Amino acid sequence: MLAHMVYFSLKDKSPEGVQRHVDACQKYLDGHEGVVFFGVGTRTPDLTRPVNDLEFDVGLHVVFADRASHDTYQAHPRHIQFIEETRPTWAGARVFDADLK
Repeated sequence: MLAHMVYFSLKDKSPEGVQRHVDACQKYLDGHEGVVFFGVGTRTPDLTRPVNDLEFDVGLHVVFADRASHDTYQAHPRHIQFIEETRPTWAGARVFDADLK
């Protein structure tokens, strides 16, 4: 399996701005073929240990059955539309991909 995790920092950090981004993730990124887990949510504000990364607003977690499913998702029109529509709202995005055993 392949885990695809994206951590978004948003320009509009208001509750409404964050919720719009969560909603867009659910609309465009959930339900793709080959996904075995999909989750999107907000940073847990009271977890502030020295090891916690506090520099994001929304975390996206997608686990794919295999690399081929991930690659298909990356090129899918809904994924492309998500990027085109939401990129102007990002202050930054960090992507972490990991092979799972």
